[in-house]
Amino acid sequence: VVYLFTDYVFFFVSGLGFCYSIIHGPSNATVLAGLEARFNCTVSEGWVILIWLSNGNPVLTVINSQGAVETSERFTSQNYTGSNGFTSELIIHETQLSDSGKIECSIQQTSENGFAFLSVQVNGSLFIKNSTLTVKENKTVEIVCEAIGWAPAPDITWMTNDSFIDKSRYATQQSQGSNGLHNALSTLTLTPTETEILTCLADIEALPNPQNASVTLIFVNSTL
Repeated sequence: VVYLFTDYVFFFVSGLGFCYSIIHGPSNATVLAGLEARFNCTVSEGWVILIWLSNGNPVLTVINSQGAVETSERFTSQNYTGSNGFTSELIIHETQLSDSGKIECSIQQTSENGFAFLSVQVNGSLFIKNSTLTVKENKTVEIVCEAIGWAPAPDITWMTNDSFIDKSRYATQQSQGSNGLHNALSTLTLTPTETEILTCLADIEALPNPQNASVTLIFVNSTL
């Protein structure tokens, strides 16, 4: 018999005298490739078997009577019992791009599940070919910033000294390699009137701070 309430679905099993449900399912996570990803699933008393799945494939089983059954070093767990129920924490070690997708915790005796999504991102390289560049008065120059091997494609912005440059002054092209990683080429066009430091910034959600590359633009007055 199934009774529906506002926040939970409780399953009453005839003859067993208990109910069980997923109280809190896992939450979405975004991490850099190579780092850990963690997901929590809290269930009420009465559960027997809890299974974690990654993109539909079982990766770890937790049995009430004996604990976690781990079949891969990359998928381990920690378990906690509290007043709110039993919590299983799935830990995915050395995350890979292929780990991106749906993460589920499932109670086998009810087929109830909770799910979240994992996004694994790659921090690629970023560089400007020259660290310094000399420009004469009234001369227009193009500064090229290249981002290689990112996932997803990074958001590119430019700064001069401590101020952001208007997007109309640079153009960014993106491409995707056969390995599923993304490249970006951003070209800034300007006519300098003074010596300044130009900085290219590349950002993705998993980065705490954008990666950056800089060039010092040395302005030479023709009257000198």
